[in-house]
Amino acid sequence: MHIDQASTVELSQRLSELEQQHQAFIDLQLTLDLTRGKPSSAQLDLSNGLLDTVNADNFNNDHNIDPRNYGVLDGLPAAKDLFGSILSVTETDIQQRVFVGGNSSLTLMHYTVWFAFHFGLKIGDQAWASQVADGEPIKMLCPCPGYDRHFSLCAQFGIEMIPVALTGKGPDMDQVEALVKADSSIKGIWCVPRFANPTGEVYSEETVTRLAGLGKIAGDNFLVLWDNAYAVHSLNDKAKPLASIDAAAKSQGTLDHVVQFGSSSKITFAGAGIGYLSSSEANVEGFTRNFGMATIGSDKINQLRHVRFLKDLDGVRQHMAKHAAIINPKFAAVTASLETHIKDTGMGRWSNPEGGYFVSFETLPGLAKTVVSLAAEAGVKLTPAGATFPNGNDPQDCNIRLAPTFPELEDVETAMAVFVNCVQLASIQQKIPS
Repeated sequence: MHIDQASTVELSQRLSELEQQHQAFIDLQLTLDLTRGKPSSAQLDLSNGLLDTVNADNFNNDHNIDPRNYGVLDGLPAAKDLFGSILSVTETDIQQRVFVGGNSSLTLMHYTVWFAFHFGLKIGDQAWASQVADGEPIKMLCPCPGYDRHFSLCAQFGIEMIPVALTGKGPDMDQVEALVKADSSIKGIWCVPRFANPTGEVYSEETVTRLAGLGKIAGDNFLVLWDNAYAVHSLNDKAKPLASIDAAAKSQGTLDHVVQFGSSSKITFAGAGIGYLSSSEANVEGFTRNFGMATIGSDKINQLRHVRFLKDLDGVRQHMAKHAAIINPKFAAVTASLETHIKDTGMGRWSNPEGGYFVSFETLPGLAKTVVSLAAEAGVKLTPAGATFPNGNDPQDCNIRLAPTFPELEDVETAMAVFVNCVQLASIQQKIPS
């Protein structure tokens, strides 16, 4: 039944059925959670062998570095080789242009913005804060819907966030280029380029090339903050590849304007993975110098574990195929529920990602908060409506991020039964308000 083609009588009858079903869900006293993109216990179990790869008899590595000691601030050479390959950095550049840290890429993003804001990222750079007039804010472009932690990081620094539309192939580059040309106080753009959070889209090669070129038309010290969190997280072998922004920036002479980030948090252990970044040699040198004010070195034993367990890029891909086998049925359950109950009703639309951790759902305008509230009544927690926009403000109040990886498959199916009922209920209530 399409909501715009049904009669008032049909809608009223359907509304009564949905209200009864909603109450039945409430009576079940469910406690289900689709809020965060966390790996399940079964996924974490895939990496238990990591714990056995280093012991008191074999802690040395090929470079004769004792990982138990201080030093090697920028990461073990073998760890650079492994994680740099995920970011498509060429072998000849990896040791100079990759930094391997502790367990969080978000920490590295925070430090990058902090250093750029207060000191300048590379040696000799001006700080962002010194490049704008008193009282004028630093600004950041934020493709939306996007990753809430990028937005909260900007908010902490008082950075003004400018929403940018997504096209299905990445940010609207005509809009992006016009904005950075017109305003030198815009100092960066956040990007989740492959299986974007939450839309699941993969940036096109043209988009990647144009993003790599922004350093030539933007103000001083502009940064493309390339959070490639899902670089190897495809759900199938035919998933769209991502063009290398490293290669594009090299060809355009803009490596100083691109900082890539990655993490093994959704490859191995979410709480004990490895965060890493790559950029120009000068940026990495400056980052390392500044980072050295906070620590003498990250956990190199954990870096060594990861190198021995994952081995190389082929090893990573084989390992991620095991992840895909676990989470594919959960994404299929989400799609099946939406196809069965929402398709051809005019009540919403959704993404069909080929990888990553999320499905993006758009309600009719003005209903996301209502749907999230109704789901909470029925015992299903969803990411707060608006979280995928700067300052929690979704101007259309329509985007909801669904995260199906953590719950068991049966729980995903139950949660989706509640969700689609809530979507239909809210949509018809809006159509025929009491």
